[in-house]
Amino acid sequence: MTEKISYRSLKEKEIKALESQGCTAEAFSDILVADGFNQACVRNTHFVGKVKIGNLSGTIKNVSGLEKPCGIYNAAIINCTIGSGCRIANIGIHIANYDIADDVCIENVGTMQTNAGATFGNGVEVEVLNETGGREVMLFDELNAQFAYMLCVHRYRPKMVEKLKAIAGKYADSVKADTGKVAVGARISSVVEIINVKIGSYAAVNSASTLNNGTILSARDAPTKVGADVIAQDFIIAEGSSVTGGAILQKVFVGQGCQVGKQFSAENSLFFANCEAFHGEACSVFAGPYSVTHHKSSLLIAGLFSFYNAGSGTNQSNHMYKLGPSHEGKLLRGCKTGSFSYMMWPCNVGPFSVVLGKHLSTFNTADFPFSHLDARSDGRCNMVPGMHLTTVGTVRDGAKWPTRDRRKGSVKRDIICFDVFSPYTVGKMLKASKQLRHLEETTFKGVEEVSVGGALVRRLILRTGQKYYRTGIEMYLLEKVVEKAQQVDDAKGRINSVFAADSHAVYSSDWVDIGGQMMPEKRMMDIEDAIESGRISDVKAFMSELQKILSAYRSDEWVWVKNKYKEVFNVDLDTAGKDNIKEAAQNFLKVKSKFLTLVAADAQKEFNEQSRYGFGQDGNDTAVQDDFQSVKGTYENNAFVKEIKGNIQILQKQIADFEKKLLSM
Repeated sequence: MTEKISYRSLKEKEIKALESQGCTAEAFSDILVADGFNQACVRNTHFVGKVKIGNLSGTIKNVSGLEKPCGIYNAAIINCTIGSGCRIANIGIHIANYDIADDVCIENVGTMQTNAGATFGNGVEVEVLNETGGREVMLFDELNAQFAYMLCVHRYRPKMVEKLKAIAGKYADSVKADTGKVAVGARISSVVEIINVKIGSYAAVNSASTLNNGTILSARDAPTKVGADVIAQDFIIAEGSSVTGGAILQKVFVGQGCQVGKQFSAENSLFFANCEAFHGEACSVFAGPYSVTHHKSSLLIAGLFSFYNAGSGTNQSNHMYKLGPSHEGKLLRGCKTGSFSYMMWPCNVGPFSVVLGKHLSTFNTADFPFSHLDARSDGRCNMVPGMHLTTVGTVRDGAKWPTRDRRKGSVKRDIICFDVFSPYTVGKMLKASKQLRHLEETTFKGVEEVSVGGALVRRLILRTGQKYYRTGIEMYLLEKVVEKAQQVDDAKGRINSVFAADSHAVYSSDWVDIGGQMMPEKRMMDIEDAIESGRISDVKAFMSELQKILSAYRSDEWVWVKNKYKEVFNVDLDTAGKDNIKEAAQNFLKVKSKFLTLVAADAQKEFNEQSRYGFGQDGNDTAVQDDFQSVKGTYENNAFVKEIKGNIQILQKQIADFEKKLLSM
């Protein structure tokens, strides 16, 4: 901005006019103005040090949308550059050491100041996941979930950790400055104190209390909002996010598209894309994408979450009165905790599991996805493996997350894979099924329950769990094979020609979830090797490699499917014939229809007699029925149920058409 503008000194008549309008200066000779400067727009202002002022003619809308005249009114300005088309009014103490871009409105601010050597929240180390330290993540503007995950969780690779720290530290050093910035289009109003804070373009900061040592990233297509009574110290808030309603942040990163408010407090915590945090509290939390806590009395502490939903009153305990709060827990992607759920860390919970009750014992069910974990009266954990595989909530979650991405800007830092069924989750199902089968075969019939990673499973449930997992495994593998087979366009072509793997695809039996991005374990190890060797030495190179892995996701997934399909069905897709594929299509129709039917049946529970309790108040039985239907509708007309049943019909037609295609080959 300033480099493109020609400045000149004030004319004598302009100085006299300013003085007559209540303006003073340590030295008017230190004030430079742009062509078109109108001294009538500057009143009751004291200037200290070097000050540059743009063209202040015209009007501007303030944070409330009201049109007001541009200019500088009732302020003290110290060593600042003020762009054209700005309004600065009613500054209680001063604005010091800021470059203020064009089209900025700052009103009713107490103090706004940048001190020498400010880094604006960059370089702050957050003691995430473990309160006693050892997993610190350094904040910087371009931090993303994958960078933070590797830095925080993979402390078993100390050389890589040091390299990541160096990358973050180098970035923090690069933004160190003696002057803060308020970017074009920003609106700031009624803030008590802003110290060492960089404010991005088109950000709206309205009625906040105290902002100290932070960055508010913002963009025209993804404006950021900081609202009433917010107190933030050592923070970075990313584009398109909203922090309002008396939120209190200390050593916190708020990622893109997040919403934080309603008196929520957080310290030493990271929130990545599209998280929501209201009413409750977070301490040393790694909240991966789509982590949600909405309720009062909910405390998330020393935990790693993603795609998570916390019930009211959820909390955890991270110490056992021994060596302090050194324990930590992990709820892998898609987990839910019920109202007043309590967990004593350390625990490790498998993807898409539901946790209910007060758990007074620790457990590890990481390889048992979609499980139901309920606390017994003695605080031990009962597990039903795979129970939530066919529940309506799981299906709805998988559909809603992609549609609820609030990141609107051109840059989306967190890499997110939304698939519910993937080599990551299905690989865990294979492991769980194998373990359950082994336990079933080796457990005496007189034994009522067995321990699985500290969780208790009834012996009679061992077979049920295998059935749940077999449904998920077969449905996923068959669906992927049928999808590939349907790509055959040439009736004369060999059916298995579409099953060829990409030469650049990577196979690993185990897949990992790195802060929301799923990949083969080898891909993760390769990128960490590249960091250690120095081949990845900055944020740009790191993000580029993540994008390459994302681009290879489907190719890597297919290689995994081919290998596991042979393992599960004993069919080599490279030599498979039409009969093999026809059988796969028929089996897919059968298992997917069964899955959808079970989901629809689970949805029907929402319309049973118990669900009608409380309806039809003061009326008869007919009133109960009518009241219930007026509020919730009917099972037959429910949009989700109709969609599920419609999908079964579509599936039947697709398979029928595909079988006709096979016959013509």
